[in-house]
Amino acid sequence: MNVGFIGIGSMGSLLIDTFIGSGALKPSQITASNRTLAKAICLADRHPGLQAVPSNRDAVIDQDLVFLCIKPMEFKNVIDQIRDVIQPQQIVISITSPVMIEQLEESLPCKVAKVIPSITNYMCSGVSLCMYGNRMTDADKNRLNHLLSYISEPMPISEQHTRIVSDLSSCGPAIMSYLLQRFIDAAAEETNIPREEARIVASEMLLGTGQLLTAGGMSPEELQRRVAVPGGITAQALALLNRELDGVFNRLIRATHAKYNEDLERVKVSLYGKEVNGP
Repeated sequence: MNVGFIGIGSMGSLLIDTFIGSGALKPSQITASNRTLAKAICLADRHPGLQAVPSNRDAVIDQDLVFLCIKPMEFKNVIDQIRDVIQPQQIVISITSPVMIEQLEESLPCKVAKVIPSITNYMCSGVSLCMYGNRMTDADKNRLNHLLSYISEPMPISEQHTRIVSDLSSCGPAIMSYLLQRFIDAAAEETNIPREEARIVASEMLLGTGQLLTAGGMSPEELQRRVAVPGGITAQALALLNRELDGVFNRLIRATHAKYNEDLERVKVSLYGKEVNGP
């Protein structure tokens, strides 16, 4: 299987590194293009055998799968560049949430899927959120899922839930690490514990907590019940958090959805132009 990548920014390069590191793909199976060719060449130097190419068209020709790891406003130009070389049997996979499958199917003659990865995939952990276009057969879905299974748990979702599930899987690591950072900072400020010592303890705690919530089969509510003895120290801490964080995550979700809806509209205008009688 040959796989092309258009765009090797933060997530594109992460996917390539992880596919190779996990044994899912050999470097010789990957072709990559990037707006800055030098960056693709550096990636090829890091993974001998990987082919860095100067144009997006070259990253599409003779590939079985093509990952589009680009920003929403770059789609129009990239689609225009590759439309006449893409073949019906090829599968184009977008990792950009505000670009809809229907829009890609209208613009390209091939099979289309959307996959939202997570930084946790770098550790061959977490989920990959998978959505499939109408031209994808069961065999196509199995082929893509098999590739993704090397680095994640492929999870089919409805496209209408893209944003909220992405909040949990893709934004979640940054949100949880921010909360952990504040916990560590406060521990160092209040007690003078060396910050690095606090970081190690807290990070190992978060790893163990994740294992309890997955392999351990515990729900968040059960875990809290097991740790927080009524009237105890942890119960006191949870009571404070319940007061101070009331509504915070609701506002967070409303903020991410507002930005997502803004991006949806910008992509629509970029692909189709403004409606004559539109606002």
